[in-house]
Amino acid sequence: MRTYDEIAPHYDQGMAWLERWFLNGLRAETLRLMPASARILEVGAGTGLNFIFYPPGSAAVASEPSREMLRIAEGRLPANGVRLLQSEAERLPFASGSFDAAFATLVFCSVSSPAQAFAELRRVVKPGGSVVLLEHVRPGGILGLLFDLFNLITVPLFDDHFNRRTADEARKSGLQLVRVEKRKLGIINLIECRV
Repeated sequence: MRTYDEIAPHYDQGMAWLERWFLNGLRAETLRLMPASARILEVGAGTGLNFIFYPPGSAAVASEPSREMLRIAEGRLPANGVRLLQSEAERLPFASGSFDAAFATLVFCSVSSPAQAFAELRRVVKPGGSVVLLEHVRPGGILGLLFDLFNLITVPLFDDHFNRRTADEARKSGLQLVRVEKRKLGIINLIECRV
């Protein structure tokens, strides 16, 4: 399995066409759901592609398990003082109720335990706070079966689970689903939750 440290130098180039086609707009839409002037946690910040969309006046922490992804993200840090931290989603080093809101973009396909990561988000986000996710997921119908086959390749190569049902996982973890918007044939979901 290739690690994200190995993938990091090529990640932005590999994602560039998807960013231009639709991801950049969906990232902006996701971050518009974050409250202004709030304490915000980004889980799985990657190379920092979301930084330009952070709400004004927010106090943000961006966590990421990959050292090399963080190194690239450091070069994108905005002037408003986003703090970077190396951390896995399943073990967040924050006190309970530390954040007003949290979000992740294209992260839950690669966490080792979605249930544990959601439990951590429920712990570190204040009651009533929001958790917003932009994720690729298993779509319905025949396309879902194709994603099950892709999963046989992507998990061993990149530890990327193409057939996760992230909204269901979030609900099962105790998060309240506010809405799930399916985009791109149901492959991309914008998932808004409350703690």
